[in-house]
Amino acid sequence: MENSEEKEGGQGERATGEIKALDKELASHPSLLSDGLKGTVAGQHHGRSHKDQLNNNTSTTTSTMTLDAWYMDESDADPRLPHRLEPTQPVSPDQLRQIGVFHWKLNADLYEDDPELDQIRREQGYSYSDVITVKPDTLPNYEEKLKMFFAEHLHLDDEIRYILDGHAYFDVRSECDRWIRIALRKGDLITLPAGIYHRFTVDETNYTKAMRLFVGEPVWKAYNRPADNFEKRQKYLASLQSA
Repeated sequence: MENSEEKEGGQGERATGEIKALDKELASHPSLLSDGLKGTVAGQHHGRSHKDQLNNNTSTTTSTMTLDAWYMDESDADPRLPHRLEPTQPVSPDQLRQIGVFHWKLNADLYEDDPELDQIRREQGYSYSDVITVKPDTLPNYEEKLKMFFAEHLHLDDEIRYILDGHAYFDVRSECDRWIRIALRKGDLITLPAGIYHRFTVDETNYTKAMRLFVGEPVWKAYNRPADNFEKRQKYLASLQSA
């Protein structure tokens, strides 16, 4: 369903044809998109600002375990490398929460029947899910797809990913527009707020298997930077000022 903000956007705000094509490809290729899981829980989390989440996210299941994150260097080397500064400049879970990034640590071996995951889905309203595998022998035009994932972009909805196997990186922009790299491993569930600039890649193992979670019908449209005139982007920036 088309969002009113999408209708208002200009040419610089259109979802790329490659992104649309990828979702069609995922839906039709069984080796890319597997274990499709239609959720049954309903919720009203959709569209909340990250400030609301800071105030209202009191779930006892929120992870207190350290999530490995750091400020990135400015090297143009392979994005799959760690890109740590020397010395490393770590970013704490509290700092991530201040920019709207939330994390849980779960037992991914139980993902098909996990009461803790079910509780998170009820509380956050994640009513739809599917599973995607990213690796060279299952994703056609693998290197090109990675370049597409790694282009800086935002979404008009929260992005929720649960790593079931393998490794991956999400890079997010800090309040000062620096890149923060978040290392995700098996069992990490992460949410990125609507309006945050970010990008994604695997690490040098070239493999990850992840559950994609959505509120309501699945929407995955990417708007490459610059996309500052979207209302969701403006709301996100305002929430940073007031957090």
